[in-house]
Amino acid sequence: MAIDTPYRAIFTDLLTDQTLDILPLRDVSFDDYIGKAGSLSGTIPIPNKDIADRVKKVREGRTAVYLERGGDLWWGGIIWTTTLQSSGRGVLTLGIQAATFDSYAARRRIRTEITFATATDQLEIARRLWKELNRQEDPSVPRAEGQEPRSLGITFGEEKSEVFRTASWRKGDETVYLEALDQLAAMENGFEHQILVYRDPDSGKRIRQLRLGWPKIVNGATDLLFDRPGAILSYSFPYDATRGGTTALARGASTNSNAGTESRPLYSTEQFASDLLADGWPLIDLSSDHNEVTDPTTLSALAKRELDEARGAVVVPAISVHLGGLVPPALIGRVARIRITDEWHPQGLDARYRIIGVKVTPPERGRPDTAELYLEEA
Repeated sequence: MAIDTPYRAIFTDLLTDQTLDILPLRDVSFDDYIGKAGSLSGTIPIPNKDIADRVKKVREGRTAVYLERGGDLWWGGIIWTTTLQSSGRGVLTLGIQAATFDSYAARRRIRTEITFATATDQLEIARRLWKELNRQEDPSVPRAEGQEPRSLGITFGEEKSEVFRTASWRKGDETVYLEALDQLAAMENGFEHQILVYRDPDSGKRIRQLRLGWPKIVNGATDLLFDRPGAILSYSFPYDATRGGTTALARGASTNSNAGTESRPLYSTEQFASDLLADGWPLIDLSSDHNEVTDPTTLSALAKRELDEARGAVVVPAISVHLGGLVPPALIGRVARIRITDEWHPQGLDARYRIIGVKVTPPERGRPDTAELYLEEA
């Protein structure tokens, strides 16, 4: 990072969260989303041996990195990849690639029996999955008396929904935790999940918290206001009919145990967007595979949710804004009121959108501090 950057890169041990060092980070970009892991990339300059010895503490798979701005944590995650590189002139750097703490669920597999035979709040099921992967102990090694259990340090709330489900995952199926979470969340009347990082206002301690939202994650009591002309530097409204559809079908596991006959998967009832078809849309098919689902009702719920979220043409509006003192760090889930007046909107657009993704480009070498906000209708 340039010397005058408002961001500070804090490197910590992944499991203990003990600070290892605060190091300069250049050519940085970072993003965060609802529904998928965010990413960070940057380069640590290594001008001398003293800095090299400090940078050697940064270990892929074992180190976390936070970006702090004005005392607030704007991003936090796990460094998964490092690249030591020397240029033709002998300039030494360490490139890092990191992903938000949500990405850890993609690196763990369910290796214990998890069963909810009676109907349980779907958010409690999601918490149970995260609590299982939060544990960092070898079950074959007994814990010493008085020894605290090791964990990833994820904290949990008590969110509830009005949806109750049964679910089970078996040891030996090697189901990826993130796939189990996403499948549960993707069902009709499902939920959203995200790992939020922030500082405890009393202790100043860094917090990694599982945030669950039903049916959506919504953050903040008041709308953020962005105008063009004004704070909005640019905007885009990409409408994409290749990503949408008017029908959907979900395929599940095969129930054929006879090796001598053709194996065929279970499938849901076909779902139709009847209102779009009546309005003149053609049949455009969506399809998804869920290889571990053996219940046709669950498959139909998955197909219904997929169609609800990709009806007709998919649009993910985006606006680019200057980051200033009026823009808070916890943007994901906030509702933004967007007001635009131009040739396309001569009467003025005035609409409310929920922020579902943020991509930040910190200032460097004269480049301003900007953020691209990805939106959906609120």
